[in-house]
Amino acid sequence: MTDEHQDPTGEPIDSPGAESTAPEAAAEAAPEVPSNGVSSKPPLPPVEELTPDSPEPTGIREWYILKVQSNREDSIRDALLRRIQIAGLEGFFGDIIVPTEMVTEIKGGKKKIVKRKLYPGYIVVHMEYNDDTWYLVRDTPGVGDFTGAGGKPTPMLPHEVSKILVMESAETKEKGPKPKIGFAVGDKVKINEGTFENFEGEVGSIDEGSGRVSVMINIFGRSTPVELEYWQIEAV
Repeated sequence: MTDEHQDPTGEPIDSPGAESTAPEAAAEAAPEVPSNGVSSKPPLPPVEELTPDSPEPTGIREWYILKVQSNREDSIRDALLRRIQIAGLEGFFGDIIVPTEMVTEIKGGKKKIVKRKLYPGYIVVHMEYNDDTWYLVRDTPGVGDFTGAGGKPTPMLPHEVSKILVMESAETKEKGPKPKIGFAVGDKVKINEGTFENFEGEVGSIDEGSGRVSVMINIFGRSTPVELEYWQIEAV
């Protein structure tokens, strides 16, 4: 007597005890997993190891001159300071200065103290120069370019730096404003006020600190020096 059964079509049906080979094939194709349930494949390196380290500040900074849009020097300086802070590059930068001086002007017969830019259209930056700092500065809106030859920024000379720092130091200490004198020694001037009003003469000397001017005028046929305030005379 046979163990095979037939279906209604007459085809033989395998015995219930017969084993299928499909599960065995799947088992052979599945990768081996260690008993602890952890894959044996080597782990990926941490993200920080995939990103190159940024250069560290060396502390070697120099002063550079930047060409910027005129009449926007202060706002461009402020924008550059913000960008440096956002980028976390404070260690590469020192002071950023808009060189100015305080001067006294006479308008409508009245003295007025104003702040005047020494170099309109320029600011100076104390920084460590590398690719990151160069790009950050150049990418700041309103900044034109560094000054230098051959497309390479040229650091300022020591005497140039000293002049600017002395001016900044004087302003910080709130010294008296420097008079704005619109003439030089040897210039022809006219006296507008005082005993010698309407006399004309030649500037003999100028004391820029006090604003006093010595003018040589002709009195009784003789050249005579008179001391005046700079605002009492005007160039002719």
